Amino acid sequence: MTYVMVVDLGFGDAGKGTVVDWLCARGIGGRPVTAVVRFNGGGQAAHNVVLPDGRHHTFAQFGAGTFRPGVRTHLSRFMVVDPLALAVEADRLAESGVPDPFDRLTIDGAALLATPWHRAANRIRELARGDDRHGSCGQGVGETMAYTLAHPDDAPRVADCLDPALLGRKLAALRDRLTAELGPLAWPGRAASAASVADAGALPLGVAVPPVGAALDAYSAFASRVSIVDADHLGRLLDAGPVVFEGAQGVLLDEWHGFHPYTTWSTTTFANAETLLAEAGRAGDGYRLGVLRVATTRHGPGPLVTEDPGLPLTDPRNPTNRWQGTFRFGHFDAVAHRYALEVAGGVDGIALTHLDVAPPALRVCHAYDWTTRLAPGPAGDLDRQAALTRRLLQSTPLYDEPPPRDWVGAVSDALDTPVVVTSHGPTSADKRVLSGAGLPPGHDRASSSPVMTGPGPRPS
Repeated sequence: MTYVMVVDLGFGDAGKGTVVDWLCARGIGGRPVTAVVRFNGGGQAAHNVVLPDGRHHTFAQFGAGTFRPGVRTHLSRFMVVDPLALAVEADRLAESGVPDPFDRLTIDGAALLATPWHRAANRIRELARGDDRHGSCGQGVGETMAYTLAHPDDAPRVADCLDPALLGRKLAALRDRLTAELGPLAWPGRAASAASVADAGALPLGVAVPPVGAALDAYSAFASRVSIVDADHLGRLLDAGPVVFEGAQGVLLDEWHGFHPYTTWSTTTFANAETLLAEAGRAGDGYRLGVLRVATTRHGPGPLVTEDPGLPLTDPRNPTNRWQGTFRFGHFDAVAHRYALEVAGGVDGIALTHLDVAPPALRVCHAYDWTTRLAPGPAGDLDRQAALTRRLLQSTPLYDEPPPRDWVGAVSDALDTPVVVTSHGPTSADKRVLSGAGLPPGHDRASSSPVMTGPGPRPS
């Protein structure tokens, strides 16, 4: 297998970025990775990568392997692309020593376009929910998806950036419809620059979105700088060498199987990646790698059955923010993660992260006070998912054994799935491949560095 699909089996923030970076540093099948394909979500992703030399970047739309020379990024048609935020991210990557991020980027022209109007509407709706807020990232991704469902023929797409007249008509219709529904649109920021669009999360609402003409200028400049491709490009990319498919968010946030309404407008399972491989004639060729954090976490509101504010855990890269709210910690929730595995159709192996910061008091939840299994329902039955959410918000976790000393064994046994790689720090050098794990072979130079610090287990 020369394709690895990476999916988070929790609520997100398990370490997909560092795992993707490690795969790109390591290679697949003894060959260097040629590209990372993003197959869901959009600019709300926050995949942190730290290099051994200390450089750090939070990847939002570029693939998390971009620090590795020669590794390309392909944004598939399942992505929601924000060109203005993408330009800011490219500038930051250049400041971190990546001189050519746009030269290594291709975008499927069928991908949806996230705009300042989507972003403004998203934030207005979230603020209007008051105490019932969903924990949106405030980037307009869900608003883009909702508008597309309501007006599929008028939804702006990346290829429209090549046709300013067409895009102008679509943007004007978008603006007029959202204004008629919500009133005058406003967005955080003092100016209509790309930087203010991307960095406005902490600023107050109150400034009108830029005029359509100004946005068109920015999108035309974007189209002249990036490579916008058709659906056949992915097959050529897969022919070129090993590819990592990088998911976003987590399975427990899936649009159809997550705990409604605290979900994302995105399919977070392997489904989109499998579809892309099948369309390229490579169905079944991908290795399915699930990522789990040793503590179950959640950013923002919604069920977290094992939440324990007494756990001595922090995450400086996931601070409390205006849109998502508080970053919360809980004990390892085997019930929820078994559900995620079932919803996702299983995995070939698990990458278990954050072992270096696992506190001695961290335990495994094997059951709730009413069940040991959350049964998946039919996709799209949101009433059923909302009822499950209400039940979970009232559930009590049951811990029927003391804290494990061997986390690899505990997680493998609880989920009946092998842990194939462990992570004991933020860099690729902190990863360990377990012997006999069945992970596609690589160079493994990054996995042979001295043992990690902290209380995590040391693999043999």
